[in-house]
Amino acid sequence: MIRGFEILEGYEGIHLPTRKTAFSAGYDLEAAENVLVSREKISLVPTGLKAFFPADEVLLIYLRSSLAVKHGLILANGVGVIDADYRGHIILPVVSFFGDFEIPRGMRIAQGLFQKYMTVDGDNLGVGAIRSGRFGSTGEF
Repeated sequence: MIRGFEILEGYEGIHLPTRKTAFSAGYDLEAAENVLVSREKISLVPTGLKAFFPADEVLLIYLRSSLAVKHGLILANGVGVIDADYRGHIILPVVSFFGDFEIPRGMRIAQGLFQKYMTVDGDNLGVGAIRSGRFGSTGEF
């Protein structure tokens, strides 16, 4: 298999992401733990998952629109970008604008879309630092 999700050790009993209809673009990701999202503070919501896919793809993570409209939740970074060389836990930084909101374990909170991407001519693919960190680990400000 060249593309998919794996459940991390310690998160047994959660579901692998699936598409809910034949025409759904995204795979639904669930919260792996109960998390209280407080007003205007970033809360980290673990998915209990890691992903694997080809080097010329990216996994984009979007919060489910119903959570934004009904509960005032957003991803703190707008869209999560998971690079092909990231092998760590997919954790979502969530903010609430309406007030405290409890995300229960198992709630579908985001969608992941695998997409191809292009690079510029002359790009030195594979040249540069090797990822050594975890969440947000490709460099400093």
